Amino acid sequence: MQKHAPFAPFVEITPSAAIDAERHGWRAKCLQRLIRIEMPVPRTVALPADTVRAIAAGQMPDIDRLAALFDGRLVAVRSSPANPDWGGPGTVLNIGMNEASHARLRHELGEDWADALYLRFVQSYAIHVARLDPDMFAAAPSAHALAAALAAYEAEMDEPFPQSVGEQLGGVLRSMARAWEGTTARLLRQAKGAPADAALGLVVQEMVLERGPGLSGRGTIQLIEGVTGAPQVTGRFTAVAEADPAAAQILYLLRDPRGPSLEEVAPAAFARLQDYCRRCREKLREEMQVEFALEDGALRVIDAIRVPRSARATVRVAVSLAQDGIIPREEAILRVPPRALSELLHFQVDPRAPRDRIAAGIAASPGAAAGRIVFTAADAQAAAARDEKCVLVRRETSPEDIRGMHAAVAVLTERGGITSHAAVIARGLGLPCIVGASDITLDPRERALVTKDGRTLREGDVITIDGTSGEVLAGQAEMLEPALDEWFRTLLDWADAVRDIGVRANADTPDDARTARMFAADGIGLCRTEHMFFEDDRLTVMREMIFADTTRDRKVALDQLLPMQRDDFVALFEIMAGLPVCIRLFDPPLHEFLPSDREGMRELAESLDRPLSEVMRRIEALSEFNPMLGMRGVRLGVTIPEIYEMQARAIFEATVEVARRGAAVVPEVMIPLVSARREVELVKNRIDAVAAAVRTASGVAFGYRLGVMVETPRAALRAGEIVQNAEFLSFGTNDLTQMTYGLSRDDAGRFMGDYVRQGVYPEDPFHVLDEDGVGELLLIGARRGRQMRPDVTLSVCGEHGGNPTSIAFCRRLGFDYVSCSPFRVPVARLAAAHFALTEPRDDEKDKEIP
Repeated sequence: MQKHAPFAPFVEITPSAAIDAERHGWRAKCLQRLIRIEMPVPRTVALPADTVRAIAAGQMPDIDRLAALFDGRLVAVRSSPANPDWGGPGTVLNIGMNEASHARLRHELGEDWADALYLRFVQSYAIHVARLDPDMFAAAPSAHALAAALAAYEAEMDEPFPQSVGEQLGGVLRSMARAWEGTTARLLRQAKGAPADAALGLVVQEMVLERGPGLSGRGTIQLIEGVTGAPQVTGRFTAVAEADPAAAQILYLLRDPRGPSLEEVAPAAFARLQDYCRRCREKLREEMQVEFALEDGALRVIDAIRVPRSARATVRVAVSLAQDGIIPREEAILRVPPRALSELLHFQVDPRAPRDRIAAGIAASPGAAAGRIVFTAADAQAAAARDEKCVLVRRETSPEDIRGMHAAVAVLTERGGITSHAAVIARGLGLPCIVGASDITLDPRERALVTKDGRTLREGDVITIDGTSGEVLAGQAEMLEPALDEWFRTLLDWADAVRDIGVRANADTPDDARTARMFAADGIGLCRTEHMFFEDDRLTVMREMIFADTTRDRKVALDQLLPMQRDDFVALFEIMAGLPVCIRLFDPPLHEFLPSDREGMRELAESLDRPLSEVMRRIEALSEFNPMLGMRGVRLGVTIPEIYEMQARAIFEATVEVARRGAAVVPEVMIPLVSARREVELVKNRIDAVAAAVRTASGVAFGYRLGVMVETPRAALRAGEIVQNAEFLSFGTNDLTQMTYGLSRDDAGRFMGDYVRQGVYPEDPFHVLDEDGVGELLLIGARRGRQMRPDVTLSVCGEHGGNPTSIAFCRRLGFDYVSCSPFRVPVARLAAAHFALTEPRDDEKDKEIP
């Protein structure tokens, strides 16, 4: 005996019905809106989430009363979760087909039509409700297929196919309700952002049979193109022949020389459909794809969904709706997910084109590019000299590979994580990059890579790197060009008008600076000067400085580097045109500038005119067990002060030169890897002396700001002391995360996926800032720094600076700006605007902390 639910179990959708998107789902609410704007929607009944939960638990509503609302017409059941992105069980059509309705429809529609409708329902019910083997119910419509399907059902279930409409409808509702509660379905929707307790509504809708002497069929229509967002009537219409249900003709929507179109065959219906789409845009404030049916020439609207679209179409639609006064600008900003902008900044693989995937890894830098495989930086440079596009494939990259990365169009590494060397440099250069591609096995000696499915690709073979999806594709994939168009620029102009935290760029070269200006960064938040020394002409001089036996010899080499550094800074200052430029003094250990292989050591010995044995001994002496925690950063500045003195002189002389050309510059000088106040005092004294000497020699007065890069936990804890000699604190969250966790960002990719899957960490802490651990150090450092020096500037300059979640955290703490790779600046600008519109900014500056 059926148990009946104690609450109102269902409601017919009318203009005034109490339909709620949270309880009845998005589809029920959308259908009500379509009815309200006078679209011809078939009779529809909505079952709320509490009814569906009760059905899953075996507590059925009054099914007979529900079925009676449709007066013997066939019905369909569709899922209606609160959010369409969460998916749901598939639609079941033709419910109500039984022997009686089959006989009636044979008389009304003909035998073939009635048989086809009945067969489709039997097949669907057997597979989705009775859960029988799909292979047993895969026959195409024919004279004997219906009888065979009914017989197979009875043989498997030991009972005839259900003839009661109530039993059929109840079985479908129960099956869909329980499918939603299944483990697989729950995990799939949670991966799309649904909460664990996400509810499902269902809608029961009268079927449109799409049959009659007049034009009949089913189709969809939308008024924009889904990839670009440009105005374009798009869709399809399948016309069904009256005599033969298996005979269908695809009609174009618009007039087309290739064949008949709906516009020609049924101009009045076509005009009404366009009007319906325009009504949706104006009244529902969205570009909608309308699903419709024609039954003997009569037009019915079955459903409407938000037009599926790419990121570039999302931007264009949001801006267009705001420009037309349909939505406010603030809503247009919020409609575009910040991460979606990454797809607009680079070439992308065309989603409409076929893909031959050969491997996958971590999508470390967005965009797509195709080129011939090379396995060394030297080969990449040689390919670039031949004007030949290449993809640099390495187990992992090192600073020695930077020139090869500059020459390549994309980078692929077998190892590494989201903040590995390859990932960080690729994002800075705007190169598509995939790291941690464990599906491939490299054989550098044979100059080949082997994929998981056994394919071997050799040097010179063409592959495509899709850094947006993390997929490696065989051959040259079809591409979409970047979309830095008027819609993109307009959206970001609106975002800048509301955001309340600055966004700077990490820029190491003039090209980086130009990219930063192109994306309207507020300045340079991190210029890593060591990257300037890897050019061929400078690397030799740098190595001479490292091998110098005396301070005097070291100064001779540094004097050669001085004009090169000065020219670099002049170029940066001129490109940034008065915007702030924060220059980090030399940071990496010296051994990174030395070769690691015997051939490279031999070449170095020749260039320095020294015995190979001496070169090898010196390189061995400079090597460290843990270079990340060794002789680097401020420790070099304290023990080999000539390096920082040369860099300071280059900065200040560049400042003077630019000032003489009429541009005002106040450079920001940042000391890396600080852990103690005395380190800052020692370096500050020397830099102040260099500044005074340059002022005296040039006769030009200038100012500068000195600050500290907070990368060690101790620096964050002792920020109150350190800030006494620093005007700004810039938190380098890459190294700060490494030191807080005791993890190498280059190696963490090997196990981080397992850690996240097993719940050890909620996210990769190198990708999303760890607010509980590393974030607490930021909070402590910010509060203690501002307690001692209220006017201190606070910022984040690690890769987290471009992550929307991390930006929100920094903003809540009252940070002044974030700094990220140039190609992440637009993402950060939009994310900052989102948070300004949706979250109040906490005033954390004056709160005390022990």
